[in-house]
Amino acid sequence: MNASRTTSAWLPGGLLGAAAITLAGALAAPAQVQAAPARYQLDPEHITMGFLVEHLGYAKVLGMFRAARGSYSFDEDTGTLSDVRIEVDTRSVFTNHAKRDQHLMSADFLNVNEFPRMVFTANSARKTGERSYEIAGQLELVGRSQPLTLTATWNKSAASPIDKTYVMGVSARGSFKRSSYGIKYGVDNGWVGDEVPLIVEFEAKRQ
Repeated sequence: MNASRTTSAWLPGGLLGAAAITLAGALAAPAQVQAAPARYQLDPEHITMGFLVEHLGYAKVLGMFRAARGSYSFDEDTGTLSDVRIEVDTRSVFTNHAKRDQHLMSADFLNVNEFPRMVFTANSARKTGERSYEIAGQLELVGRSQPLTLTATWNKSAASPIDKTYVMGVSARGSFKRSSYGIKYGVDNGWVGDEVPLIVEFEAKRQ
């Protein structure tokens, strides 16, 4: 038997034919669809919105807001964070001193009757490490909006051992000058600090 004829007769329906079919199938197959970012809601039972303000240069007063809500989108595969919105109830301010808290709620500071909410928003975030981010956004306070950048750490994402919901934990820090919002009480005489460091800790549930 002619070897060349045998080989040519075998190839079209044999190994090369199978390879061609496989390649054609791969080219015709649809591209793998990327999963959409998941939406997360802040767990109101696990939010800490704290702040520090210097008093007369002696020490800093630690305060917090006891009511906040918010949401954001996060793609865990790519680490992409977007569409961030956090709302804080300014009436919930607490510094463990009733008279001081009433003063903070007055027009000298938060003016809660006219502006019951403080809102932070950001369209996106810049990844600065494996689990670290720089979130450049806007903070709306007493009717004014100013840039605010938070540095954040993605601590952990896992199913909660309590209720089995999927939870993401985040720590964030930032600071702003209250005088840039027109809140100038005690700034000129140095009684109350202008710089306000922020302490943000929260858990968020995947929807």
